[in-house]
Amino acid sequence: MIVKHKAIPLEYETISHSVTLVPRLEYSLNLIDDIVEVLRKERNKIKKSNKVLIDGFDEDECEHLDSIQMERVIAFSLEILLKIRKRFRCISGIRAIPEVLPSSIQMIRTVSAQLFDFTPYCSKKLSELSLHMGSIVLDSAALTNARFDFGQSNEESSSLLNEVKLIVDSKISKQYPNLDFFRLCNT
Repeated sequence: MIVKHKAIPLEYETISHSVTLVPRLEYSLNLIDDIVEVLRKERNKIKKSNKVLIDGFDEDECEHLDSIQMERVIAFSLEILLKIRKRFRCISGIRAIPEVLPSSIQMIRTVSAQLFDFTPYCSKKLSELSLHMGSIVLDSAALTNARFDFGQSNEESSSLLNEVKLIVDSKISKQYPNLDFFRLCNT
């Protein structure tokens, strides 16, 4: 049996694919906004409960260490997502997507893995987000004939993750001045 097939002109295919990127970008941005809101609430809650640790921290108490670590991970995750959201909002055209988003996918996966024990809901949503972003990046690269340099993408994401880690560690250290935070993080 022979099936008659109509060839779709390349122009139509390109236009239809580029049109489908916008709703996926919007959906991804909405996911980020939802996760940011959840993490802000979690951070405020843990920050409030950790206030007692400012003067009463006992480094031999596992609950105290876990509570500080939880605040640190949530603050780190929130900062990374705010930076990624800022990148999303800077996308002005289809050609910017393969330049801006690939390193963000790696950062989202890192954050998702760190949040798994603390907030499984956010971790799951971040996994979903990384899938959407991956498809957006691949489709936009196909439309623009972009090429990926995974080495550069890895360096960019590692650099930003390290930068945010230093910022968050500094904020936590200032928040708990009686705590030798850097020594605790390295043990």
